[in-house]
Amino acid sequence: MAGANAAVKIPVEMPVVEKRVRNRAATQQAILDAAKRLLAEEGFQNFGINAVARGAGCDKQLIYRYYGGLNGLVEAIGTDLGSWVNDRIPDDTGGMFLLTYGDLMERLSMLFLDALRADPLMRRIVAWEVSENSEQVRRLSEARSKALAGWIERMRGSLVPPKGVDAQAVNAMIFAAIQHIVLAAAVSDQCAGLTLKNGKDWEKAATALKRIVRGVYG
Repeated sequence: MAGANAAVKIPVEMPVVEKRVRNRAATQQAILDAAKRLLAEEGFQNFGINAVARGAGCDKQLIYRYYGGLNGLVEAIGTDLGSWVNDRIPDDTGGMFLLTYGDLMERLSMLFLDALRADPLMRRIVAWEVSENSEQVRRLSEARSKALAGWIERMRGSLVPPKGVDAQAVNAMIFAAIQHIVLAAAVSDQCAGLTLKNGKDWEKAATALKRIVRGVYG
């Protein structure tokens, strides 16, 4: 008879513990993604356990179980911002030879400009930094600032700014300029009369930013 000697396939059940681990990890990620999505779209005004649970398609009790509540979820988003910096601003030179501190800051400025333009949640957080004074916003802001400072520290090696230049103050002004121009463009496609609608417009802005960095750091 055909198939009489055919091997019988016996389904292999995944161990229960492994299933639970996988399900937990998937649910945690779904909650985190829903929370970030909600923040980007609605802001903190509508940010709550129930709304996040609806977005994640899970029971709200799981948010308490995995994150300890809303504050724990914000902490997790803050930790994720560190990963954001590592993902969007990689530890490489992009083919650019970093011979001076000016090279380093030009590279970081361009990466930060592109990353901020591409991420609506990060733009929200930057806007909150200058418009809201809450513990949640401070946590997110500190996480991002710490990650950026860590990138500079890892990448600079023996590179140092020119003598007499307060790099901390100058870099704060550079980041502030990038943040302002990106936020302004998102609202009105322009900043201080500079049109920012297409790639060519942004190339012009990037060139100007490079000249500012080089003007300070050489």
